Amino acid sequence: MWRPIPVLIPLPDELLGPRVLVRPYCPGDGAALWEAIEESRQHLQPWLPWEKNHRAPPDSEAYVRRAHREWVLREDLHAGIWERESGRLLGGSGLHPRGWRRCGFEIGYWIRKSAEGHGYVREAVSLLTRFAFERLEARRVEIRCHSRNERSARVAKRLGFTLEGCLRNAGIDNDGQPHDILVFALIPEDYQRCRDHWPPGEARQVTDTA
Repeated sequence: MWRPIPVLIPLPDELLGPRVLVRPYCPGDGAALWEAIEESRQHLQPWLPWEKNHRAPPDSEAYVRRAHREWVLREDLHAGIWERESGRLLGGSGLHPRGWRRCGFEIGYWIRKSAEGHGYVREAVSLLTRFAFERLEARRVEIRCHSRNERSARVAKRLGFTLEGCLRNAGIDNDGQPHDILVFALIPEDYQRCRDHWPPGEARQVTDTA
């Protein structure tokens, strides 16, 4: 089936759930990102080696500006997870295209230490997965995580993703040792079965496109 080139694919300004708002990073979000990472370094280090790239506030601002540009160009779809009530940045996620014409995506996520255990990630991932299948016509959505990251794996399992396998020695820990990666996935048939059990959500356009 023919697919439009990525830059022509319409994307919403934000995805709304009962408690969270998922939207692309924008210039100026660096301070909020820096503060969330600073709070959570020991929490993030075992699983996400990129935290070491944020050594000063300008690093985080440079990241959000790069992420914003990649969103506009449809090169990658990084997004922040924001608490709707307070506007606080809770963590990050995103839809990472694995070939626009193949309609495949991978979802990654992290949550700041003080927001852990409240179901925010599950809600955010459900919003992104719903958008992938209903608006981007996804044929496959993956979640990959460290085999020892039980919290991350629990998110995938509770949303109904199928554990398809374990990639042995496919990742490298911060100490240079290899680790296994679990691969979870949903295809359209799975999504139809699971979606009614997820939190409600909507995609919203807030900018004036006239």
